[in-house]
Parts: sequence; structure tokens; C-alpha cells
Amino acid sequence: MIRVLMIGPDRSVHGGISGVVNNYYEAGLDRRIALHYIGTMEEGGWLRKLWKAAGAYVQFLTRLPFYEIVHVNMASDNSYRRKAVFIRTAHFFHKKIVIHQHGGDFETFYAEQRSAKGQEKIRKVLKMGDAFLVLAPPWKEFFGRLIGEETITVLPDSIALPEPFTKHYDNHRVLFLGRLCKEKGIGELLACVPELARRVPDFHLYLGGIWEDSALMRTALQDQEHITWLGWVDGEEKRRWLADCRILVLPSYFEGQSVALLEAMAYYCGIVASDTGGIPQMIQTEETGLLVPPKDAQALQAGLLRLLQDEELCRRLGGAARSKAEREFGIEENMRRLIEIYGKLQERTD
Repeated sequence: MIRVLMIGPDRSVHGGISGVVNNYYEAGLDRRIALHYIGTMEEGGWLRKLWKAAGAYVQFLTRLPFYEIVHVNMASDNSYRRKAVFIRTAHFFHKKIVIHQHGGDFETFYAEQRSAKGQEKIRKVLKMGDAFLVLAPPWKEFFGRLIGEETITVLPDSIALPEPFTKHYDNHRVLFLGRLCKEKGIGELLACVPELARRVPDFHLYLGGIWEDSALMRTALQDQEHITWLGWVDGEEKRRWLADCRILVLPSYFEGQSVALLEAMAYYCGIVASDTGGIPQMIQTEETGLLVPPKDAQALQAGLLRLLQDEELCRRLGGAARSKAEREFGIEENMRRLIEIYGKLQERTD
């Protein structure tokens, strides 16, 4: 049996990588291969995070002799710094390494925050991967310039699709799911609310996530007539909101690939999202949703207004998004491809 030691943020962390990993577990990846997961980061202060990382590394060293393949889920910044230690260790012990790049802002981290010497170190670490997984074609092109494209595979995120159902578009509820911060475009989204509320009397914005910006939180809480903060939503509660809300909005400044966006597609939502990162692979404007430039509150407002005022357009785009999710983003096909990658690496260890 294929034996994989996988690392990434703790599965309890509120974030995209944890969502991807939990989707794999819910779909039964651990029943198809011998999979052990080690969480290297949890939410909290720096001391708690340091303690978690140290404990994870000890556990990693203990488990490493019993696994042929190490699968590293990684973003940028501190995520990269933590995971580089694990990658170097796995490489030292001659393990096959899968580097799974989830972050949407690695290019900025590499090009603007690292010196030439730091960039050289990053390239050296990334080249240790025997397989390098990215979420969308733009990232294959970017990382291909750093390490060559030979080991790089585009493997989009995926989800378990709900059974088909009849969605109702006779409301004007808009849903956001994710980190509530500047980089997710929350400032621009909040700036749209007064005009949307004026033009669409029963408009309401629901924010599902954890606040990371106190100023934005104060702004949102000042208008409880039109804005409701749901806190972090997951499981059945999240599925209910996706089914009930007419529109999902994702005005991120950058994005690798959004699981929340995939879920919205699966739930027939009309979608307004930023034209950035891996999003255009998921949403074709005027076909499966509407794309708007990042950081452009006026364009975001116009896109939302179109879907709020045109029920038939929202229905058409939502139905097309669901069809695309069925064709391209089902988790069974994703797992089949992932296990195939594992299998090829295992053959090279025999």
C-alpha cells in the first residue's frame, strides 16, 4: 500500500489548506492509502505556534522512517519558512517529496520580500520536490521559471458535490466566506453596501469568517441593518447558507484557488469574484459568473448590482457554474490523480 506522511496546518485551523485536507479525509483518502497527517501550525500567539511547530517536527522525525512519500502543503511567508525545514529533512533522508503549493501570493513573497541570496535558497528547496502541485496554469508558468516545468502538475482544488437540488433566486442575500481582512477585498465590499442597499431594498450581506482587521470589523458592525457577521461557519451551517444565498462574492486581491468559490459553484450561486490568480480557471466571466478587477469597489458594486437585479442572469450563471464544478472539480477525480502521482513516486522507490 502507498504510505504517505502529509504535513500542513492543523486541521482545526480556519483556512483554505485545512479545508482541502479535511475534504480529502471526508472523501476517504485515508482509506485508500496509508495516510498520516501532522499539523505544523495552529491558531494563537507566536509562542503557541512555535511550540506546535516544534512538536510537529519531533513527531515528523519519529514517523518519517515508516513512510516512503512526504506530502507538504505549503503557502508563502511563514508557511514556506516552516515547511522548508520539513522538506530539507525529508530530502536528507532520501524520501520522495510532493510539494503542494496553495498560496496565491508566493510571487510577491519571492520577488519583493527576498534578496537574491534568499531567492536562490527558495529555488534550492523547491527543487527538492519530486512532484510539485499547483492549483492553476498561471502558477505552473511562474514556478516553472524557478524550477523548470518537468515536475509540475496542475491539480485544482476539489470538493464533494451535493446532490442536485432546486435553488431559489427570489432573495437578495449575498454571502462572503473566508478571512475577513483587507487582502480579501472586505474594504471594497463594505464600501459597496450603502449603494446596494439603496438600489435593492431587501439587500443583505452575510459575512462568514474570522475578523483579522479591527477597523473593518467596526465598519461592518455599524450597519447591522444590512450586514450580518456569522462568525466562522462550517459543516451543515455553511451548506445551509450556500443553499439559501443568491450570490457568493469573493473580491480577493490575490488567490491561489478558493474552496469557498468551488462550494458556491456546487450550490448554484451567482458569483462575483476578482480576476486574479487561479480564479479565472474557475470562473469565466458572463459564462459561470462575473469577474471584476481586484481593488475596484466601483466594478465590484456594478457586478453585484447586475446579479441582484437580474434573477434570470443569476440563475443561468449559477447553473453553468454547477455544471462546471461537476465536470472539473469533483473530489473523486482529484483523488484519483493524486493517488496516481503517489503511485509513480512509489515505483521510483522500489
